[in-house]
Amino acid sequence: MPVVLLYHDVTPAGHEDLSGFPGAGAARYKLTPRDFMAHLDAIASATVMPPRACAPGSTNRRHDWLITFDDGGSSSLSPIADQLEERGWRGWFFITTDRLGTPGFLTRLQVQDLYRRGHLVGSHSCSHPLRLSHCAPEEQFEEWHASRLELEAILGTSVTCGSVPGGFFSRNVAYAADRAGLRLLFTSEPTTAPYAIGNCLIQGRYTVYRGMAPAAASALLRSAWPRWRQSAWWTTKKLAKSLGGETYIRLRERFWRQAYAAS
Repeated sequence: MPVVLLYHDVTPAGHEDLSGFPGAGAARYKLTPRDFMAHLDAIASATVMPPRACAPGSTNRRHDWLITFDDGGSSSLSPIADQLEERGWRGWFFITTDRLGTPGFLTRLQVQDLYRRGHLVGSHSCSHPLRLSHCAPEEQFEEWHASRLELEAILGTSVTCGSVPGGFFSRNVAYAADRAGLRLLFTSEPTTAPYAIGNCLIQGRYTVYRGMAPAAASALLRSAWPRWRQSAWWTTKKLAKSLGGETYIRLRERFWRQAYAAS
């Protein structure tokens, strides 16, 4: 089964709000250009295969992996896509369509450019709700459906993949994605085992955080042990998210704001 890595934006240290969503919570997932290059170098040393550029499905290929980028921040083209292409790699980019053309995010023409350069483009919802799993079923459907139609109008081709914003996933989120025409949906659950809900394949990912050592990122491809550790931590966070809801989000933002102010 494939190992899927989840990245976000790449920004200079101290200027995290230049690309993608602002705030300390979002900055938690942003790497500096230097760190991102080091990550790619370490990953390249861990596998002889380029990242997969088609739907994962079931596979027996050893070291099969994908690299994905959420939000659609302006760093998606440069330096991210530029660095991937230097290695002959292509990534999966998931776009928050309501943010297109706003400060810190890609424009419609830039999304077209990503696609023309061979990268895969999918939906990251319209508005990036903080808790998509707690939205009404019709709201969930509209988040997927409207963003999919917007991307198809931009690219002139069918868009059938997406990723869940904010990490708040539920079966209803998947049912809504399936009803909206998505056939592949990436979550933030760290697992290599895909499964189907309706006609939609659900695929987990392993999240890369700010400050994660390049060797730790590449280890996710090489060994089951670091993947298990992230899965155990994710299970703990999932319980906290479920019990805490909006309070969990506020406390998380406060914690990271204080942590970055002290660094």
